[in-house]
Amino acid sequence: MNRFALAVSSAISRITGAALGPYQTAVVRIGFSATWLLFLLRETPHREELYGPGSPWSWGLAQQLISSNSAFTALMWSDTRGWFEIVYVLAVLSSLLLLLGWRTRTMSVLFMIGVLTLQNRSVFMGDGGDNVLHLMSVYLVFTRCGQVWSLDARRARIAREARARGEYVSGQYVSDEYVLDQYVPDRVGPVLWGLLGFALVAVTAGGRFDGVDPTAPVILWVVWLASALAWVVRRRAKSEEPRILLDVIANIVHNGALFVIMAEACLIYATAGWYKIQGTRWQDGTAVYYPLHLDYFTPWPGLADLLSSSGTMVMLVTYGTVIVQVAFPFTLFNRRVKNVLLAAMMTEHAVIAVVLGLPFFSLAMIAADAVFLPTSLLRRLGGWAARARERVLARGGRVALPGPRAQENPEPTRAGSTA
Repeated sequence: MNRFALAVSSAISRITGAALGPYQTAVVRIGFSATWLLFLLRETPHREELYGPGSPWSWGLAQQLISSNSAFTALMWSDTRGWFEIVYVLAVLSSLLLLLGWRTRTMSVLFMIGVLTLQNRSVFMGDGGDNVLHLMSVYLVFTRCGQVWSLDARRARIAREARARGEYVSGQYVSDEYVLDQYVPDRVGPVLWGLLGFALVAVTAGGRFDGVDPTAPVILWVVWLASALAWVVRRRAKSEEPRILLDVIANIVHNGALFVIMAEACLIYATAGWYKIQGTRWQDGTAVYYPLHLDYFTPWPGLADLLSSSGTMVMLVTYGTVIVQVAFPFTLFNRRVKNVLLAAMMTEHAVIAVVLGLPFFSLAMIAADAVFLPTSLLRRLGGWAARARERVLARGGRVALPGPRAQENPEPTRAGSTA
């Protein structure tokens, strides 16, 4: 009984004491924001046909569908081209800033709005990866995905180091031009909060949320009010207890969202695998052959013919796909087997991106898979990236500013190694 109580106490301490998987959530943030950003940039010449007033799925048809499913999309607030262009540019900008990790909490909310707005406007524009992106954009709002590999993390670390060197004097830093004003009264945050709050109040008062599923409006209001509460507590509380309480709540929400992301990825693979088992083409080992000979999925006909020329290869890939997808959720408690299957799935998605011409579907799935990557591997990759950046800046004769380090988060984490 004592051992059980000790285990429960340890689990509670881990869940409340730290935001687990900082590197995994950072990779998920970078992966999905990059996927959406690249998609929007590639489709810029065709944006109006996809989501704008000139779309075959007209504004009137979209309005009829949304009136029945109550989906949220800001593009239903106006059918003018000017409004569409503003929304599209904001979607691109929020994706870029989330990728860089600037004001990640705010940008994650704007990223979610951009994804929901465009995807719900034209529901038939997607290749499967859009469904994953749709869900993950909501989950990311609840994570502390800017702990590492972000401009927010770098700013906070530079400020902590400056304070440790005694450079924080009378409300100002007095040396090193790159030292940022993390602990000087924040001006950008309140201004950004005020502008977005004004927009939220105006939209709510204007009845734009009427008839819409309340999930999106509730998320927007909760995040906006919680940001105000956190700002007040950090600067006005006379003791540490309120700050600690808010940090514990943020850790619990983050860890819950991280668990949901991992469960969602497992559910996607398990569902896909078990449905494949029921198909006769998957049972006889020929299912992979057919997409390789569809014009829509053959950007490289020669390569597709080469891969499908061997019946043995087709059978092995077909059965291997089913085995990996069905088995993956059951391997999460065995680190080595999980990592092998994870590498196999990522390789499979990379092949799908090239052979079947589905790059954004593959990027979305790889980003979802990344939540299971080992922390040691991610730290090593981060270290290599930092050293490569320093070498590039050194060749250009520039001095590298302090960037993210492999040891940026000293707190213990096992989200990638045990999942």
